[in-house]
Amino acid sequence: MSAIPDDHPRADSLRTRHAIIDGMHKKIVAEAGLIAHGRGEAFDYLIGERTIESAKEAIKAASAMLYLAKHPVISVNGNTCVLCLKDMIEFSKISGIRLEVNLFYRSPDRIKAINELFEYYDFPDVLGFDEKYRVTISELSSQRRIVDKRGIYVADVVLVPLEDGDRSEALIKLGKKVITIDLNPLSRTSLNADITIVDNVIRVFPILSEMYMKINSTEQAKKIIKTYNNKKTIVNAMETISSHWKKSINE
Repeated sequence: MSAIPDDHPRADSLRTRHAIIDGMHKKIVAEAGLIAHGRGEAFDYLIGERTIESAKEAIKAASAMLYLAKHPVISVNGNTCVLCLKDMIEFSKISGIRLEVNLFYRSPDRIKAINELFEYYDFPDVLGFDEKYRVTISELSSQRRIVDKRGIYVADVVLVPLEDGDRSEALIKLGKKVITIDLNPLSRTSLNADITIVDNVIRVFPILSEMYMKINSTEQAKKIIKTYNNKKTIVNAMETISSHWKKSINE
């Protein structure tokens, strides 16, 4: 593959795309993950490839919900391992919130490849690898049903990066709060989640870390949650998409 010129208007997007492809060859990303990334990339283009104001409000609410949670967990899949694992690990270290690997396309090769990636980052404190803690969620029939009994199984709040409607619906049925990062504001995940961050996962975690560190009391966190409205977040995202393409046409 030839080098991507720095002055290419889509340079960052192309580099990210090739990182996902490389992750697939290394068995970290499932083949279907390429399709999922392309769909997200399209929505990112529609919102202007930036963190919009309603997303910032959602990230702020997410930081508050995670702060108030008794047992929060952040789910990790192959795409997020390639896109933002370093930032997820940094947030985990800052917040003390544990990461759990949870895969739709589960295989020994993928588990091994992802485990090696965590070892590369010298981060052994990750859930989802140890078979002795493996349990299943009966509400799911896919491989996502395999969870860690120290993590998602007992969590009260689960942060689910990237679209995954079936799992989000199952977690909500189990009485858990769901925070999602999903560039598609009309996905089942976005519409059903308690907090929907319509943004690229690459941009979210540094902002989430910053906002989490600014919370210094339960009262402050509760106030943030009280004033947050997820339906407004989704409506604003759709309005942003509409105004962005209209502006592009008129320029």
